[in-house]
Amino acid sequence: MAERVIERAYDGCGRCYIGVRRLSQMSASTSSPERQREDVLAAVKAVGGHVIAWADDWEVSGATDPMTRPRLGPWLRGERGPYNGIAGSAVDRLGRNLVDCLNTGYMMRDSGLALLTYGHDGPWNLDDANDENRFTMEAWGAQMELRAIQRRNRDATAKARAAGRVKAKPSYGYRFVRLVPTGAVDHVALHEHAASVIRNVARRILADPQKITPSSEAARLTRAGELSPSDHRAVMYGRPVAGAPWRSSGLREILMSEAALGYLIHKGRPVIGANGHPVRIAEPLWDRATHEALVRVIKQRGANHPRGERIHSYGHLLTGLAFCGQCHGRLKGSSAPSQSVSTYYCNARILGHRGSETCRPSPSISLRRLDALVESWFLSEYGQGMIMETVFDAGDGFSERIVEVEAARSRLRSDREAGLFDAPDDADWFRSRYAEMGRELAKLRLEPVRPAGMVTRPTGETVEDRWVKAPDVQAKKEILCEFGVRVTIWPAKSPVRWYVGRMHGPVQQRAV
Repeated sequence: MAERVIERAYDGCGRCYIGVRRLSQMSASTSSPERQREDVLAAVKAVGGHVIAWADDWEVSGATDPMTRPRLGPWLRGERGPYNGIAGSAVDRLGRNLVDCLNTGYMMRDSGLALLTYGHDGPWNLDDANDENRFTMEAWGAQMELRAIQRRNRDATAKARAAGRVKAKPSYGYRFVRLVPTGAVDHVALHEHAASVIRNVARRILADPQKITPSSEAARLTRAGELSPSDHRAVMYGRPVAGAPWRSSGLREILMSEAALGYLIHKGRPVIGANGHPVRIAEPLWDRATHEALVRVIKQRGANHPRGERIHSYGHLLTGLAFCGQCHGRLKGSSAPSQSVSTYYCNARILGHRGSETCRPSPSISLRRLDALVESWFLSEYGQGMIMETVFDAGDGFSERIVEVEAARSRLRSDREAGLFDAPDDADWFRSRYAEMGRELAKLRLEPVRPAGMVTRPTGETVEDRWVKAPDVQAKKEILCEFGVRVTIWPAKSPVRWYVGRMHGPVQQRAV
């Protein structure tokens, strides 16, 4: 009952506080949140106040400025409404940076807001020299503890890197294997489901880079309900998911990172072992040739990619594929709840697009009706055709090894040019490894090579089979795009109501 009195809504009594809790790492076994809660309530109760809200920043480092923290920051910036002060279990819950703590304390003093921490008698008075010195000493102690933690982490990371062990979180597609639940990581293995997801993304992009993009794949994975990398990692470690969508930037990073080759990565680059080659800690998601092809395709996008060929990810089957027969603008799809019938329609004249001045009356047609007509036409024309797929063939392996050694030698050469092997001992090591790689390359180049490249092969299923198995509208739209289907409609009183055909082939006209 006492806790319910201490926690109640803002009432303007002058003692309405925000409870501040922070924890760098959350786990199921930690009791810190409960202990912090008890300390905050005790500190607020001691001054006759009450808590109106909690600013709980979990998984937030103490090095983060309180003004920018996800939960506390909006209160400090005045974005969450009135309050009279904040209360924490200790100064280090406010932050572990001396400057940030002092800036926050002085900001609250200048704003007329109180600052409470458990164990301090009443609100902090930074106008009093004794209180100011004590607050500074506690903030300094928190910063010294942070620096010690950071130094231990750096040392542990350096030792793990030197020993070829992992220290950071696993890249998407991989998982850490521990022999005991709370023990050290024994080895890194592929995560069966995540590996299949990202391999399928890579295959689709390489098969049709002009239409399948990291952006369209991120949208497809989100629609399909695939867990984003952050949510996937949360599930692996028993934490609740946040429902975050896939981001094209994150997907590009996964596809282009050499972590997909099974390498130990530090600051975005593979760790080099004693033999001059990258340290491999796990089975690769794909080979070096596929990695180089993905990097090339993704980097070339933008400059060499016609915008009109993209697969539009709108929520209707023919959006981006249906056009107006009068002004040639793209049709919009409407399915608002307020409308009794969903339609495809042309609004180019209303929007003032050039060339659409005479588009009157603007054509429209029932969305479900046109979808059904196009589906029926498409399956009758192409449904029994055998589907061929274009996939990336890595060759016989010699070309992959040549690319691997060339990449390692190029990496060593760039490091030497940057001055990393100027010392006499390092220079001798560099010369021996560089010469060894040169001899290996010369030997590999004498082998008959079947180069990597794209190959086309039958899949054993028909177009209708794939259409029926398509999980959503976007998957069916991709099939239509592969065949270059284009739909055009005219107003209802026109001699020809609609036609459908291939974008660069014969047109099938329909008067409906």
